[in-house]
Amino acid sequence: MSKKSIAKLVPLVLTICILIVVSLSSNSNNKDYALLEDQTIETPDMDNTIVEAETVSVSSLRYKNAFSPELGKSFTGFKEELGFKESQNDYFRVNTLGYLGKYQFGRSTLELIGINDTKHFLNTPELQEKAFVANAERNKWVLRRDIKRFVGVRINGIVVTESGILAAAHLAGPGGVKKYLRSYGSNGFEDAYGTSIKNYMKRFQGYDTSRIKANKKAKVSINA
Repeated sequence: MSKKSIAKLVPLVLTICILIVVSLSSNSNNKDYALLEDQTIETPDMDNTIVEAETVSVSSLRYKNAFSPELGKSFTGFKEELGFKESQNDYFRVNTLGYLGKYQFGRSTLELIGINDTKHFLNTPELQEKAFVANAERNKWVLRRDIKRFVGVRINGIVVTESGILAAAHLAGPGGVKKYLRSYGSNGFEDAYGTSIKNYMKRFQGYDTSRIKANKKAKVSINA
């Protein structure tokens, strides 16, 4: 082979060698990068496990705090919904106007059903439950004719039901409900906090209040 031929081959050989070195170096870097990726993958997995555990814990806590039995349109559902609206079911609450207990009774209403000791009333949940029933029985007697006449009638866009009437009577008294019904909603009522008969007619519509018996002389024994 001539010197000229050898001289021509030298650059080609050098180029091939350089390419081989570069290729080997690249493979080595790729392996290192792959190892690095394997190491970085483990850390997010650990973090995700922690985050998931925290999420489950928070969700469980929220579910526990939000849980309440499904009472539907039963009488117990009616009482619990009304108690929640009045006081968030707090038996020991006294509001800014002096209304008492879970159902926020006024003193004059309590006297009508035989309760004069408001301190004992406020500290006796069982007595408060009996007072609610007795007051509803009395209101149902006062409104018996209006219940018969207006149940099923639509007033201010709301179908009148017995439970709506009894709830509204708890809010405004049976006299206020009579005026509202007999004026077909034009003679309304709002309490000091802006709650109206119409609000209660709608919110407490369609509950089963058949266990409430109309009783003119409904009273509660103080010794609950």
